Amino acid sequence: MTVHVRSYEPADAQPTRRVFQEAIRGTAAKHYSPVQIEAWCPTEYDETAWGRARERAWTVVAELDGDVIGFCDLTDDAELDMLFVAPSAGGQGVARLLVGEVLAYARGRGHTAVTTRASRAARPAFEQFGFVVDRANPDSVIRGVAVPNFSMHIDLT
Repeated sequence: MTVHVRSYEPADAQPTRRVFQEAIRGTAAKHYSPVQIEAWCPTEYDETAWGRARERAWTVVAELDGDVIGFCDLTDDAELDMLFVAPSAGGQGVARLLVGEVLAYARGRGHTAVTTRASRAARPAFEQFGFVVDRANPDSVIRGVAVPNFSMHIDLT
C-alpha cells in the first residue's frame, strides 16, 4: 500500500467530510452514544463551511489510488484540530503519516508544541505518537451534548 500525502485542495471538501463521517460513525461510535455521535457528526452539514474550515487551517490529505482515505490539519495557534482516517484504512500507519507531516510543518513554523483535543477513540493513537494527556474534558459540549475528550500536547523541542 503506497499512501500519498498532499496539501488540501477545494475539491477535497466532500471526500474529507466523508472520511470524517465514516471515522466517527464507524470507529468512534464504539466509544460514544448515538446521541453524542449525532451531535459530533450531524447528517446535515454545510459543505461550503466545511471546506472553508479546512482551508483556514493547514490541512493535508492522504490518498490511496486517488481516493482520500484520511486528513489532518493544524490551526494557526498550533492545534492539531482534525485527524481522521477512513475505517477501511485504519491500522495501516495513515494517521502516523499524517501526524508526522503536521508536526514537521509545525516545527518549520517555529512552534515548540502542538496541542489537540483527542476523542476517546483517538487518545491511544495520540499517545503512541508521543502526545501526553493534560486533562480529561468530561463536559466538552458539541451542539448542546456532552462529548467527552482529552486535552493533549506534544513538545517539539
